[in-house]
Amino acid sequence: MMEKVELIVLGLSQSSVPPNSFALILKEISGNRSIPIVIGGFEAQAIALAIEKAQPPRPMTHDIIKTLIYSTNISLTEVLISDFKDGTFFSRLIFGDEDIEIDCRPSDAIAVALRCNAPIYINSYILDEIGMFANIESIPYGSQMEAFGAKRQAKTKLEQLQHKLEKAIKNEDYEVAAKIRDEIKLYLDN
Repeated sequence: MMEKVELIVLGLSQSSVPPNSFALILKEISGNRSIPIVIGGFEAQAIALAIEKAQPPRPMTHDIIKTLIYSTNISLTEVLISDFKDGTFFSRLIFGDEDIEIDCRPSDAIAVALRCNAPIYINSYILDEIGMFANIESIPYGSQMEAFGAKRQAKTKLEQLQHKLEKAIKNEDYEVAAKIRDEIKLYLDN
């Protein structure tokens, strides 16, 4: 049996790649590693409604699934993010009472887990392979996503500076390259 790690939903952040998508940020409960999962707008809305405990005027698909689960007296034991292949996450809904496992997109599985108060797990090797370390323990919940966004913007600025440096070197503009190099050094020191 593979070792697994329990996750919590940290929040959602708008993503620019692909357009109109969101990053679902999951964090391990007993550590500082997090993973982003890129999801679509409809999936983000379903998760956001569950996080906010908002009730839409008509039930959404995930609400119907929750009703089916409860009305059949089976129990959603957990959601497991089971694999990561070719940039795609795979997950399963696991029903312990009946030993039933259903393949499911992670966004849908998490939307259902949030509605059913089921724990979310990930196979540890996935977190070991692609987990990001973030110092978010001391950040209040409401600003955790802002902190994640700030880290992403910071990385983007560094990437931009490195791209400018490469371009200056390619154009043999060494005076500009030296200034950019100094700006990168100053940026990394802060």
